[in-house]
Amino acid sequence: MTAYLNALGVICALGRDKSEVARNLFAGDCSGMRRESGWVAERTLPVAAVRGDLAPIPAQLADQSSRNNQLLLEAALQIRDDIDRAIQTYGPERIGVVLGTSTSGIDEASRGLAHYIREQQFPAQYDYRQQELGAPANFLADWLQLSGPAYVISTACTSSARALMSAQRLLDLGLCDAVLCGGVDSLCKLTLNGFSALEAVCDERCNPFSANRNGINIGEAAVLFVMSRQSGDGPVIALLGAGASSDAHHISAPEPSGRGALQAMQKALSRAQLQPAQIHYLNLHGTATQHNDAMESLAVATLFPEGVACSSTKPMTGHTLGAAGALEAAFCWLSLSAANPTDALPPHVWDGHADSQLPALKWVTARDRLTSIAPRYLMSNSFAFGGNNVSLIIGDAP
Repeated sequence: MTAYLNALGVICALGRDKSEVARNLFAGDCSGMRRESGWVAERTLPVAAVRGDLAPIPAQLADQSSRNNQLLLEAALQIRDDIDRAIQTYGPERIGVVLGTSTSGIDEASRGLAHYIREQQFPAQYDYRQQELGAPANFLADWLQLSGPAYVISTACTSSARALMSAQRLLDLGLCDAVLCGGVDSLCKLTLNGFSALEAVCDERCNPFSANRNGINIGEAAVLFVMSRQSGDGPVIALLGAGASSDAHHISAPEPSGRGALQAMQKALSRAQLQPAQIHYLNLHGTATQHNDAMESLAVATLFPEGVACSSTKPMTGHTLGAAGALEAAFCWLSLSAANPTDALPPHVWDGHADSQLPALKWVTARDRLTSIAPRYLMSNSFAFGGNNVSLIIGDAP
């Protein structure tokens, strides 16, 4: 059964609504990536932050106040009419919430603990529930007064891609008639210092698949889809296939041959009943680390021997961790929607210095266009610590 993606709310370093995000995405705009100090001691790092004030958490939910939930609220407010229509149509008990995150409210928790160490008491606004991984789903369900299944998946950088898979499963099982699904992660010192300790953070804008690549940049984002079995009034775009694998190669390093990544892509194609040659565009995980880009190149070259238009969008958004899977699926959604009147594709932003040790891939440039003839099928890859791999296929619905 088809899982329609009826509506999209999105906020990230590219912009604060669909039209702004789409305009800057297709222009290859990296201006949201800015150098900042204060995240990691004695380092100034590029980060892809959302600028400006965020919507305040409603007073009755003050104990759930966190930047993470504020970002999620911003995305939800963009599609509030679509959400309300789904609630009116199906009832609050038939609407699910499935989100991916890796940070939740850990930034508020770490600042609360620092205050406790100094003052021997927590600040007045501290609540331990802010840091729980389930907090974003609980907040959204409480704010909308929904009583369907509500939970969070946290599998590092595949979290929100898996949330979309899980949302589809709730529909397939008949447990929900619509699901609010996506992901949210916010910038915080814990994350940046963790990746810095792994020597994975680059001091310059990331440079995916280049011979000069030297690590990731971190960003933040919130993405929220309304997924249902009905096509709705908006763009007729659906999650057509999804595949997951776990190669369990290493706690942080990817399996070097790309075996697990290849398996995830093959499963997604199988479930969508498509052949590799039918994919029009591939959004790569493309973190700009040595090992990820090497193994992903091998997997893509194996699956697409004739090539496929592809790009990594992380120089524009940073790696948004638990939100990355949904954010890059959203870029596929935007590519198929009215927000893309020129049929542009997200360009691959890099220094153009190919790594001679990697298979050559077919990079999207500003001149490339997506065919306007439906059906069109776009794939998005997400890979995570522990050998966790997910591939999604977003396309024009039949």
